[in-house]
Amino acid sequence: MEEQMKEWPEPFSITNGKTSMLATMQEQVKDWLDQDKVDLFIGYKMVQGHPLPHCFTKDNLDEVDDLIVGQARYSLEKITTKIAAEHPEMKIGLLARDCNRRALNVLYVWNQLNPDNLETINVNCCPSKLKKHGDCSYLEPEEAGAYKKKVGIDNNMEVELAEEFNQEDRFKRWMYEFQKCIKCYGCRDICPVCFCEECSLEHTDLIATGSVPPEVPIFHLVRAVHMGGRCIDCGLCEDACPVDIPLRLLYRKVNETVEDVFGYVTGTHADQSPFNLLGDEVTLEIKPI
Repeated sequence: MEEQMKEWPEPFSITNGKTSMLATMQEQVKDWLDQDKVDLFIGYKMVQGHPLPHCFTKDNLDEVDDLIVGQARYSLEKITTKIAAEHPEMKIGLLARDCNRRALNVLYVWNQLNPDNLETINVNCCPSKLKKHGDCSYLEPEEAGAYKKKVGIDNNMEVELAEEFNQEDRFKRWMYEFQKCIKCYGCRDICPVCFCEECSLEHTDLIATGSVPPEVPIFHLVRAVHMGGRCIDCGLCEDACPVDIPLRLLYRKVNETVEDVFGYVTGTHADQSPFNLLGDEVTLEIKPI
């Protein structure tokens, strides 16, 4: 069993006798918990050789020594949203990469989280269309296979390149991708900004039940529409997809349209989305196309 476990490298180390960044984080989390600045802190802990999300609390302060920062990526802010919905007054600390912080901005906009009840320890992370200067290399995408490039859509394509196919070819390629869907809902369930109590993907007037693959292309187009002004380009949907549908590229196109029309860049700030009808009046203006 041990030889099958993946080696997760230590992200930070002690050099020249100086306290490592990880140790500094651990001390800060202990201080927050001990001083009741937060009621719990959500980060990562090694469990049987695997880095998994973990809630650190004041009652088990020594556990904070097991806090790690590494290559694991989970939707910690989605866990935070679930906890906050049950305990709205709870003060929560969170280990936040760049994509986590973009998601938090979206969740603030949509009134899913109260920024006054959150504290974050920020960790720089992967490059993204919404984050131009990331410093991670472990998220380098895998190269698409020859057959996928021939008949489908290369996940690593830029939006502009994907649009160079003529209309008929582009339609066939996307249909090839959508028809692989096994309707596992992994893309929705992992998404940090999917929070609707009633999901359109389970609405029988939109999506027929009992069929796999789901109605093509309605299932993915319904979800894509919902990603406009929400998708924070974290790539977790593609990580979760068992059949490698280029979802990130699809949602980038939707967000590109939102930016072109409204001048709104998702997740970069906590200003109101053009699609949010709650709260203050929207002040963004439609731009000419």
